[in-house]
Amino acid sequence: MTPTAPPSRPLPGTLPEPLPETLTVLGIESSCDDTAAAVLRHAPDAMPEILSSIVLGQTGLHAQFGGVVPEIAARAHAEKLDHAVEAALEQAGLGLGQIDAIAVTAGPGLIGGVLSGVMLAKGIAASRGLPLIGVNHLAGHALTPRLTDALPFPYLMLLVSGGHSQFLLVRGADSFTRLGGTIDDAPGEAFDKVAKLLGLPQPGGPAVEAEAQGGNPARFALPRPLADRPGCDMSFSGLKTAVLRARDQLVAEHGGLRAGDRADLCAGFQAAVADLLTIKAARALEVYLSDAPASPAFAVAGGVAANAALRAGLQALAQDAGVRFIAPPLALCTDNAAMIAWTGIEQLRLGARDDMSLSARPRWPLDTVSAPMLGSGKRGAKA
Repeated sequence: MTPTAPPSRPLPGTLPEPLPETLTVLGIESSCDDTAAAVLRHAPDAMPEILSSIVLGQTGLHAQFGGVVPEIAARAHAEKLDHAVEAALEQAGLGLGQIDAIAVTAGPGLIGGVLSGVMLAKGIAASRGLPLIGVNHLAGHALTPRLTDALPFPYLMLLVSGGHSQFLLVRGADSFTRLGGTIDDAPGEAFDKVAKLLGLPQPGGPAVEAEAQGGNPARFALPRPLADRPGCDMSFSGLKTAVLRARDQLVAEHGGLRAGDRADLCAGFQAAVADLLTIKAARALEVYLSDAPASPAFAVAGGVAANAALRAGLQALAQDAGVRFIAPPLALCTDNAAMIAWTGIEQLRLGARDDMSLSARPRWPLDTVSAPMLGSGKRGAKA
């Protein structure tokens, strides 16, 4: 199998058709287990308007399996995508004739879901003669602070979610430099696995956070992997294993896991994740600030960014460093199509376009220059 071809872009020396100054873009997102569509409008020198944002979740479909099942997710996307688009247009009070372009997540993600979104977007674009652009899902998260707060470049971004954890220098809508990331599990994945170990429902992040509120974070001596090593790389697999061992010891001693034990384990695990991210964020800030940005800012996005303990630690760090801290609203931290539409607008204005050869990509690192963190197989680099 040959590596997946990158999305097509205009050939050097060719110019795409001019776009209207005020752009109204339909965004489509289907990279994991949320089927989403949104309509965004933006005029130059004005704040973007989210005219609609529809997210159809799949939590109930996957709950009994303790995680997202790719085949079930792909089938649900195929069934729900057209309904999400119709609902987004209806909420915006617009028809397809009033849309200027289509932006769609083209990767990375579960290939069945990504493919469903790409095929729908291509069909709409072809039938209406609209410009099409394939968006990197990670770029959507990374550019969300510009959607919500008009954050100027360059800024430091911590992208922390169920599938990814990276520190990025965001220098432009198509310019990302990775300072570090996870070498194994992403934080959100670790939260889900710990929740499963402790008999908590999925998704694991909110369940562990709720349980941790009544726990003692200092009871268990859980590790902070890689905290004593230089650089911004992170690891969460060993922390998850430490929770497993502590749980097994408690079960052996007491014949089961008591409610207080579970709360203390959740609090300790959450504190370890927050500590590790804060330690690594301090190092990433040092690198970022060494370039003396005119308006220094540190932003966090992704589903795990909704965790209050994590946000508090990162906000305190930024305040101590004299750096503006940005954490978008929860609805725009988790997967959504508004961020895809916005990224499409930013990149369309840079001249990016795709055609009907646009491919769905299971892997698509934002930083294409740095060496892959998680290996590069037949399908390309993971991250």
